[in-house]
Amino acid sequence: MIVDVLTLFPAMFRGPLDESILKRAQENGLLKISVHNLRDFTHDKHRVVDDKPYGGGQGMLMKPEPIFEGVEKLRRENSRVALMTPQGKPLTHSVAKELSGAAHLIVICGHYEGVDERVRQALVTEEISIGDYVLTNGALAAMVLVDAVARFISGVLGDEQSPHEESFASGLLEYPQYTRPPEFRGMKVPDVLLSGNHEEIARWRKEQSQRRTKERRPDLLK
Repeated sequence: MIVDVLTLFPAMFRGPLDESILKRAQENGLLKISVHNLRDFTHDKHRVVDDKPYGGGQGMLMKPEPIFEGVEKLRRENSRVALMTPQGKPLTHSVAKELSGAAHLIVICGHYEGVDERVRQALVTEEISIGDYVLTNGALAAMVLVDAVARFISGVLGDEQSPHEESFASGLLEYPQYTRPPEFRGMKVPDVLLSGNHEEIARWRKEQSQRRTKERRPDLLK
């Protein structure tokens, strides 16, 4: 999978995309991530990427020209173009899984008061939000999107079943997990997990997932 990110702050991506699982995925040729500075697609002396909104109002708006030029230079026949914006659809397990099927993903990081509406109209195939709050820019949101999507690419995780057994994969939160030692500071691992009875363990895990979801995220049960 090829991912191209358009941002005003390419330095922010150093580290998060070059560590751990994403680093290995790139080294193994499963994922190619390129970060592009939107100012490189300007043609004026001061490399201006923003301007005042028509009709007045607070803040500045990202100009359409650099974004259009950047996307049009990078876009391929089957590219998906995602705009990170608080107005987008929530990033969920299913959305990340669906996007992982794209051969090429272009991610536009919003900034200031947002982008010129013509960017949405002519370029964007999906608008995505990572939560009901506002960040200083879309770079952090783009990192979250790339990480969430990459986990579904075959070979990225050591265990192919991992992304299908985590929280939200079944519509429920994941059951409690334990490892050695069997007792720590008076807290014991549930006996069922030590029993070796896989049928009972599976039943316990399902019950715990349902209980935890009901307590913490009852909205998911709807």
